[in-house]
Amino acid sequence: MVTGTRAEYGLLYWLMRELAKTSEVELQIIACAMHLSPEYGETYKLIEADGFSIDAKVETLLSGDTPTAIAKSIGLGCIGFSDAFERLAPDIIVILGDRYEILAAAQAALVARIPVAHIHGGERTEGLIDEAIRHAVTKMAQLHFTATEEYRKRVIQLGEGPERVFAFGAPGLDNIRRLALLERSALSESIDFDVTSPYFLLTYHPVTLIEDKPSQAIAELIAALDGFPGHKMVITAPNADTQAHDALATLRAYAQDNPRRVTFAVSLGQMRYLSVMKHADAVLGNSSSGLIEAPALGTPTVNMGARQRGRQRAASVIDCEETATDIKAAIDQALSPEFVARAEEAEHPFGDGTASLRIAAVLRDVDLDGIILKSFHDLTVAS
Repeated sequence: MVTGTRAEYGLLYWLMRELAKTSEVELQIIACAMHLSPEYGETYKLIEADGFSIDAKVETLLSGDTPTAIAKSIGLGCIGFSDAFERLAPDIIVILGDRYEILAAAQAALVARIPVAHIHGGERTEGLIDEAIRHAVTKMAQLHFTATEEYRKRVIQLGEGPERVFAFGAPGLDNIRRLALLERSALSESIDFDVTSPYFLLTYHPVTLIEDKPSQAIAELIAALDGFPGHKMVITAPNADTQAHDALATLRAYAQDNPRRVTFAVSLGQMRYLSVMKHADAVLGNSSSGLIEAPALGTPTVNMGARQRGRQRAASVIDCEETATDIKAAIDQALSPEFVARAEEAEHPFGDGTASLRIAAVLRDVDLDGIILKSFHDLTVAS
């Protein structure tokens, strides 16, 4: 199991629990990237606090956030994963998502002839390098676990055999089904910030295929938030992507300048993050959690810009441009009684919260003999 970020670990947590408790599987864990960074909270410690043993730590992050630094981080990751795989000799590796450290892990596994199981393939995020990374990892993987049937069809469209592609839902919903989320008073105490009054949850990540600095969009968001003086803000840190330092500095400064109204957290952990999301009046920004977890909790989402363009979304998601006028109009809509009722009743396509159980069953029983070889599955086209 390879994990590089706090958010990804939260999605993998129940799968790791399922695999750890079966005698038929030996779970090995490789922590890398943001997990090992003091700037991002050294969240590998959360993995250990949950009772897991980390079998290898692979340093991948350089201090810079330029395209050159990110590309060099991928190379550094390939070297580190190659060493880790040689030492641990896994029969199969499990990876989730589309970040560049995941690409490095998949590349190293491909050359080492280690089968790859990939979670969350087939999705579209047209504003990000993640789009290309995700589909590239699909071609390097032997098993695929998608969040929806539409995504399953897209993985098959990429040439993967249907018998190896499973639409089991999004593992993130397992947390909603299995965790006892905190009520407002206990949550306020846990995060040391009063959320018993109205507030928004805000997460903004860099849009890696656009050259504009994240601070430009964040400034527009802050201007829009001035129109809602009765709401507080809980802000979580952006991912370690291109121009992440610009986004991080801007959000930190906003929180520091408004300590009574705003709190900033590098990492909340899944229970607190989902609890904050559950009680928020709306989720703002461009995180995938606004499209996957928020609808399952009945919380409205204001999704900004191009980062999540192409992803499936529930009726509880409002898309807007990254201008103060559009963002304010979207928040006004999200707060309207009609839309609040709509969000509470909205259906979503991301499963029933049993993905981890189903993925674990396949990984436990799969025959790995010869799985590394696969044929390209051509679609039948009517003439």
